[in-house]
Amino acid sequence: MMSRNDVLSVLALLREAGTDVVLAGGWGVDALLGEETREHRDLDLLHVREQEPAVVAALESAGYTETLDLRPVRFVFSHPAGPEIDLHPLTFAADGSALQSSPDPGAPFRYPAACFVTGTVGTAAVRCISAEQQTLFHQGYEPAAHDLADMRRLRERFGTPTRP
Repeated sequence: MMSRNDVLSVLALLREAGTDVVLAGGWGVDALLGEETREHRDLDLLHVREQEPAVVAALESAGYTETLDLRPVRFVFSHPAGPEIDLHPLTFAADGSALQSSPDPGAPFRYPAACFVTGTVGTAAVRCISAEQQTLFHQGYEPAAHDLADMRRLRERFGTPTRP
C-alpha cells in the first residue's frame, strides 16, 4: 500500500532531485478532496518527459526498481517494502498544456494548462490534476470499485460529470 507518508516522502525526494511531478489517480482525487478517503495501492505521477532520467535516478536511489515498462505511455517503479509508483511522461507546450502518449499513437492524452491545480496531502500543498481531468484520466479501462467511488466523490464535491 502507498501511505500518506510514502506519498510525501516520494514527493520530497523528487523535489530534491529538481523534478516537477503532478498527482493523478486515487491520490490525485484525495488531494483534490483534501482528505484521505481510502487505501491506495499505488501513486500515479505525471512527470516532465525531459526530467525522466532524474526521476528514475531519484527513485532508484531510494530503493525503487522498474517493474513494468509500457513506455511511452507509462511505466512502474516498485519498492521492496510494497509501495508502487505509476509514472506517466508528459511533453509540455509553451502554453503550459501537455500531451501524454496513448496506446493509439494518433490520439494522445491531452492536458490543458488549466487542469494543473493545487490540492493537499495531509497539510502539504501538492500539484494535482483537476476534477474534470481526473474523469478523463479514469477512462479507457474497466473501472474497479475504488475508481467508481473516486468518481462519485468528485461528482458529489465538485459537480463534475463522470461515469456512474
